Amino acid sequence: MRIIALSRLREFWEKHPQAEIPLRSWYADASRAHWKSPADIKAAYRNASFLADNRVVFNIKGNDYRLVVAVHYNRGLMFIRFVGTHQQYARIDASTI
Repeated sequence: MRIIALSRLREFWEKHPQAEIPLRSWYADASRAHWKSPADIKAAYRNASFLADNRVVFNIKGNDYRLVVAVHYNRGLMFIRFVGTHQQYARIDASTI
């Protein structure tokens, strides 16, 4: 998958250094993946949650952080829509962000 934009992840882990290794690991996995459907993602990430409009929520570092992406399966693209703490995630509407 092509992931847009790594800079959002980098900005987050600069403020939350303990998130860097788990986010880099997710990025490496997702970059190598060829996910064609939600089932493909679920096979790799059992705790991923799927929302309307092809949004996927990943739990990062044992659910300390949340990552929301918009997936375009047919084009092999993922857009980072949100990365934050669990508390920050609770204040957003992940299906519209």
